[in-house]
Amino acid sequence: MPTILVIEDDPTIRLTMEFALTKANYGVSTAADGSTGLDIARKIKPDLILLDLMLPGMSGIDVARTLRLTDSETPIIMVTALGSDEDKVRGLDAGADDYITKPFSTKELLARIRANMRRVNKSSEKTEDKIYEYGDLSIDTSSTRVSVKDQLIKLRSKEYELLVAMASRPGALARREWLARTVWGEEFLSTSRTIDVHVRRIRKAIEGISDYYFIHTVHGMGYRFEAVHKTDAKHKPDHDDYANE
Repeated sequence: MPTILVIEDDPTIRLTMEFALTKANYGVSTAADGSTGLDIARKIKPDLILLDLMLPGMSGIDVARTLRLTDSETPIIMVTALGSDEDKVRGLDAGADDYITKPFSTKELLARIRANMRRVNKSSEKTEDKIYEYGDLSIDTSSTRVSVKDQLIKLRSKEYELLVAMASRPGALARREWLARTVWGEEFLSTSRTIDVHVRRIRKAIEGISDYYFIHTVHGMGYRFEAVHKTDAKHKPDHDDYANE
């Protein structure tokens, strides 16, 4: 039985989520503040974490950042009452994989959980071993290792999956909807800024030390993966641009 950790200070929301998750056959642990939630996460190693953004003491942002120092695999869904893109991006940048905005329905909550759980299960399945090499970038799917100039690059699991998805179709347009289905599952909302934030993190990790640019924005549509030497590039891609603008 998968275990979900709910870190939420509002007792009504916490109890409501606990009831819904238990009814859906998940094991549930709860915490009412960030510090306690962090301690529980380290002890029980849950399969997924529902993390409130606004918590007393240690904020959800701080909890996510601290967890990601030692755990890059456990899915984190940020739960927020703040609907602005800036707040959502802050959560994603801190290490969250997805977010859900209050108020939300039980149906939506369970759908988000299933989508993120499916991603974890999918990444653990045996896949055909391949090595992709573009410029000074190498991606070895047998060991899930990514390197630039023989220097190992550390990526979170979803960042890795997103990179492999694009690298497997060099030169082709990777539409946001296709990336959403391929990496997050069909229930993932393609209008989310999640894809954009993960792409930005991949760019910073890889292109910061590479002699090449790899991920190019096709505005309003998605991204294109192509190795372009920096001396031949017409312009430097902006790490803060977004494919939906």
